This record gives sequence, structure tokens and C-alpha cells, in this order.
Amino acid sequence: MRAALAVVVMAVSLSGGCLNPFAPRLGETGSTEICSDPTSVENIFCSFRNAYSFKDTTLYGSIISPSFTFVYTDYDRAVDVAWGRDDEMRTTYGLFQSVQSLTLTWNNMITSEGDDTSWNAIRGFTLTVTFNPSDISRVDGYANFTLDRPAASDPWRIVRWRDESNY
Repeated sequence: MRAALAVVVMAVSLSGGCLNPFAPRLGETGSTEICSDPTSVENIFCSFRNAYSFKDTTLYGSIISPSFTFVYTDYDRAVDVAWGRDDEMRTTYGLFQSVQSLTLTWNNMITSEGDDTSWNAIRGFTLTVTFNPSDISRVDGYANFTLDRPAASDPWRIVRWRDESNY
């Protein structure tokens, strides 16, 4: 068995492949990728997805503005509910701690417009929440984001997120 594994590893490394046959190659599309340019609107979505995939509140916090507001509609009471950055970080931390895994897929972009310092985007998403192997929930919806930054060379931050889902 060990000899067979050694032969496979040598064959892969000699053929110019990845040294670890279980690791994805750089540039392969997957649920996570490197989102290195925070001055790109698309990379804010990429970083958001990665923060959920890795359950990383530090990464998540880096894209959330100090003046952040989250808004959703409580359909049972027929009112909008809002909270700020501190509550958002506490809520997200609780989510990350209470689930086994999160898979966020960004879907169609409904609108995306703005200028060098302010951007609005409404985008569809699918969030799969795995509490345990026998308890998996899937949520489809729309997120309405407002991003801003002081200057075009600064990183984007999410200032406002309105959840436009109907659940």
C-alpha cells in the first residue's frame, strides 16, 4: 500500500502536476479562491463567500464598514428590523460557531452600478447551511448591498446590506 502511494505521488510530481494530489491546482474554480484586490467590487463578493466558507470573522470584519447597517423585513410583524456592525459581527460569529459548514453561492447580478467611491449591487444568492449531516438547510434570496470607500485607491467596504429574501 505504501509503495503504491509513493508511486502515485512520484508520478504526479514528475508529470508536472501538483505535489499534493488531494489539493486543487491554483486557478481551479471552486467554492473558495484568493480575493486579493479589495479595490474590486467583485472581490468583495469573493471575500464574503470565503469568510462564510472558512467561517472567518476576521476576513468578514475586513469587508464590513464601521458604519455598517443590516436590514431585513420581519414578515410576521410587518416591520423592517435593522442593526449595526457590532450586532452584525456578534450574529455572524454565532452563526459561524453553531454550524458545521456554510456554502455561499452568488447567483445573478440584478443591478450593479456606481462610481469610484459608492456602489450599489443587488445579487441573488444560495446559502447552504449544514448544522450536521442530517440537518441541512438551503436559503435562496437576494441581497442589496451598498459599498463605499473614501477614494478610488481604497478598499471597498459594505456599508449597508438589505436582505430582500422572502423567508
